[in-house]
Amino acid sequence: MPEPSPASPASAADGLRFAFGTLTVLPAGPTRWDRPAAKAGMLCAPVVGLTAGVLAAATGLVFLALGAGPLLAAVASVAVPAALTRGLHLDGLADTADGLGSGKPAEDALRIMKQSDVGPFGVLTLVLVLLAQVAALAQAYGGSWARGALAAVVSAVAARAALTLAARTGVPAARPEGLGAAVAGVVPVRGAVAVVLLAAGLLAGAGAALGAYAAVRAVLAVVAAAGAAELLLRRCVRRFGGVTGDVFGGVAETAATSALVVMSLG
Repeated sequence: MPEPSPASPASAADGLRFAFGTLTVLPAGPTRWDRPAAKAGMLCAPVVGLTAGVLAAATGLVFLALGAGPLLAAVASVAVPAALTRGLHLDGLADTADGLGSGKPAEDALRIMKQSDVGPFGVLTLVLVLLAQVAALAQAYGGSWARGALAAVVSAVAARAALTLAARTGVPAARPEGLGAAVAGVVPVRGAVAVVLLAAGLLAGAGAALGAYAAVRAVLAVVAAAGAAELLLRRCVRRFGGVTGDVFGGVAETAATSALVVMSLG
């Protein structure tokens, strides 16, 4: 069977395979790695987030049902997305922090980010981000089991919606190779905005089951996640000249943490 041409449109199935194949360790079996498949895949990224969020929430609820407290349930929930990505997003966050904190020119900072070790900026950022995620989710679970489960889902979806925004046209790649180059600029701006709005609407609908305030809080969480991720993205584009796979990981973790903080308040 002949390979599809690079210019041929990608189907929804191609997009889902690309999204799950690049953003998780699940055996998605992607068959296309061209730009149309990358576009479809990044548009489908929030679906990956929904899967990760539901699994994270289910894990937390199982721990609570077995008698664990909110803190342990929160740790278990936070561990699920990390395991589903083999820690790649967290690794990307640490590498991005090392690159930004190095004070080196763009070329040297990118070289630092490619190294396998984690520097002091990366370690400090990882510790603070994971503590914030666990603390926020524990607060949500302490409010109610349903509120904690919703927070886990909202943060995971918001994180992947932020990836869709980061892959929009006009955002260049910092390197000519790697995952960053494969997905940089593949999503039309209108498509990226539409995905974020759709995700916010669906999450608001889910939150409405817990009351009007929960629905509003879910929307605010998506907005905060997108805003924080955008600030990091713009900083990285100015600093490195574009995005890399590490930057995408940093964007996702920044968005997830911001969403969890908002979901824990009130």
